[in-house]
Amino acid sequence: MELLIVEDDDAMASALEAAVVSAGHKATRVSRGTDALLVHRKFDVILLDLGLPDLDGLDVLRKLRQVTQCPILILTARDDERSVVLGLRLGADDYLVKPVKLVELLARIEAVTRRMAWTTGAQDRNLTVGTLAVDLDRRVASVGSRVLPLTATEFDLLALLVQHAGSVVTREQILDALWGDAFLASSRSLDVHLTGLRAKLDLPGFIINVRGVGYRIESEPA
Repeated sequence: MELLIVEDDDAMASALEAAVVSAGHKATRVSRGTDALLVHRKFDVILLDLGLPDLDGLDVLRKLRQVTQCPILILTARDDERSVVLGLRLGADDYLVKPVKLVELLARIEAVTRRMAWTTGAQDRNLTVGTLAVDLDRRVASVGSRVLPLTATEFDLLALLVQHAGSVVTREQILDALWGDAFLASSRSLDVHLTGLRAKLDLPGFIINVRGVGYRIESEPA
């Protein structure tokens, strides 16, 4: 697997590259956001710092999401709620605050790539619930004739819920399937992506909150 490391700090970039290579992956490092926008097509996963010398990392994320669904993990010193929420809403698949434990980083990378493989595995490739249609091969979801502008994580969350339509999917199952950790200290990533997904679906009552347990989509919504 080829990873793009977008990081302007030499020491941090070296540590990230060493960790990635030790896990059997290939890594390329750039220090500027403009460089990331030029070369992103060559890579399977992007590790993105927000404090870049030429562009704000959130602007880089916004531009990348206009052209690619490649998994993007934010690695940054910004731990304020606004930055976390904005990064996830702009399409980041995960948000890690520095200093990052390299073992945890590798686990998160494996989780997002496993999730991508999961949505392209051998299963029913076209799912429908009421007016909602989900095409797993094309990674496209639509309500009637309206194509939903979902981020990669929003799509994977929707696909997981639709595949279990009629049954409750627990928060732990979602966290484990999408982030590789059923017991994250903070599950606000899920809350942010779920809020974004519901807004884009614009189907009140479609995703039901089963209090204290998880979420359910009815197999035959009214």
